[in-house]
Order: sequence, then C-alpha cells, then structure tokens
Amino acid sequence: MMDIFILDACALIATLNDENGSDRTEDILQRAEDKKCLIYMNKLNLLEVYYVIYRKAGINKADEILFELLNTPLIVIDKLGDDVFREAGKLKAEYKISLADSIALAEAKVREAQLVTCDHHEFDIIDRNGDVKFHRIR
Repeated sequence: MMDIFILDACALIATLNDENGSDRTEDILQRAEDKKCLIYMNKLNLLEVYYVIYRKAGINKADEILFELLNTPLIVIDKLGDDVFREAGKLKAEYKISLADSIALAEAKVREAQLVTCDHHEFDIIDRNGDVKFHRIR
C-alpha cells in the first residue's frame, strides 16, 4: 500500500526557507514525484503558505512560489467534504486549535494519512492521544 501524506503549511514554509528538517519534506515530495507516495494539501493550508510569502516578499514572489508548487506532485484539495468538515469541527472544538490546523488534521485522519508538520505547539497533545498519525520534520 502506498504511503499517503498531508502537508501542513509550517512544513512547506520550513522547506521553502531551507530550515532544519526541510530535507524530510523534500524527500516526501521526491517520493511523490517518483510515484512512491501521494502527498495532499488542503487549499486553505496552501493559502497560509501564500500569505506568509506575500507578507515577507510581496505578491510577485507569492504568485511565483504558488505557480511552482502547483507544478509539483502536490495534490491540492479544493473542496471541503462533509467527512472532513465534521472531523475538523470536532478537532477544533476538542483541542481549541486554529481552523487551518483542524482542517489539515481532519484531512490526515479521514484519508488515514500522515500529517507532515513541524508544529509542536498545537499538535503535541493530539499526537499523544493518537487521533492522527504524524510525520515530524523536526
């Protein structure tokens, strides 16, 4: 069975900034390129990446990076299915996390995928409870 990953915004931002652990995200992207795994990202989480780049470097750089990302094996989920909707609501209510994080977590849980992240602040308690599988880049 092929590994399935959900990419969280913080892991992608860390990779774009060549931060510690970025090699782990790059490895997953390369595996997806080689058709050895699937990697998804919800459009809302991609929006987080876009606005961070926009704030730091302006609209032209944000558009350039977005174009590059859309030409990778990253599968962008642009619909919020009812199952993800309900799961995200449950996770947000139970763990009091951001909306974007609840959606990334719900995508991972519903798709039985690993969430690729470097976020410990909001996710450590969820990791301890075993609700979602994590692939930590650092």
